[in-house]
Amino acid sequence: MAQMRNPDVVDRNARADAASRGRADLRTMSEPPTVALPDPFALYRGGVLHQARVAYESWGALNAARDNAVLLFTGLSPSAHAAATERDPTPGWWQRIIGPGLALDSNRFFIVCVNSLGSCFGSTGAASINPATGERYRLDFPQIAVEDIARAGYEAMRALGVERLDTVVGASLGGMSVIAFATQFPRAARRLVSISGSPAASPFAIALRSVQREAILRDPDWQGGQYAPDKPPRSGLRIARKLGTITYRSAAEWRVRFGREPIAGNTHTVSPFAPHFAVESYLEAQAERFTRIFDANCYLYLSSAMDRFDLAEHGGSYAAALRDVSASVLVIGVDSDMLFAIQEQAAIAEAFRQNGTATRFARLPSLEGHDAFLVDIPRFEAEIRSFLA
Repeated sequence: MAQMRNPDVVDRNARADAASRGRADLRTMSEPPTVALPDPFALYRGGVLHQARVAYESWGALNAARDNAVLLFTGLSPSAHAAATERDPTPGWWQRIIGPGLALDSNRFFIVCVNSLGSCFGSTGAASINPATGERYRLDFPQIAVEDIARAGYEAMRALGVERLDTVVGASLGGMSVIAFATQFPRAARRLVSISGSPAASPFAIALRSVQREAILRDPDWQGGQYAPDKPPRSGLRIARKLGTITYRSAAEWRVRFGREPIAGNTHTVSPFAPHFAVESYLEAQAERFTRIFDANCYLYLSSAMDRFDLAEHGGSYAAALRDVSASVLVIGVDSDMLFAIQEQAAIAEAFRQNGTATRFARLPSLEGHDAFLVDIPRFEAEIRSFLA
């Protein structure tokens, strides 16, 4: 008998998957607005970019004092479409956090979500055209660092007329970008919110991402990074996404959501090794959707940037890296997160506290693991709302 599933968890996940489907259709919409970065744009690990741009979407309006701006950094895979806009009314990946009366209240704040430098949704990355050659950068793109993503977000806000931010927010890679922002611009924001981030990638996360990258690199269609846009390394990217998706949720959540529920129909008439369980079908659907919208080389660059980030590079210790920060801080972590373990968020909070920084550490009991910030909205909304009150 199939294991009974918790209807509340199933409903929350259905909403998150609906938002994911909205993101998958984003490429059919008009391109998001972009801002130019300083030219040349020097990178943290060497190299420069010319004519680089960052894509963004925004909600609310900048007030006369220009002091109500919120900068939002994304995880590895999302675009800047965090909530519906007039340009693109499809649901965004944080639809129930951003908007009138919500935690990121667009009646109160001017909220700007940036697509990460190095990504493929309008910002300059490996899939962009290299102005020096007229061809795609591919592997001619210089090594990107989380520090570069953070600085690009800062420069994007300056281009929009904001010198000092009210709040900087980010989750996952975005949570890392928030603390990278703090090391480089310690007095540029009144408040910081780092969600499910890490001060340095754990051996587990590095090992996982190394296998994800290997799946892409070993795909014959990768062609040393020189693949044609219409023939990307889909097989490798599919496997990479499946591996990631498994770790984005907790084992307990997988049990509650799917149990051992089979796929409808007798799949073994096709092959004795064909997918049999509903969870396999779900992973395949997620992977297929991802390969339609994300560039493999961009994935490699951003994945490597996450592995190489180490807060201690900025002073010798986590606390030393954050010693000049003047903001108040909220750090949120989830007990069931296997990818960015709760101890990593605790280390971020402790580093701020060692400097006497006003810091709140919210340890949430969500079942949904690393993706809880996309799914368990009431808990996250309440923490962010209270902090910004």
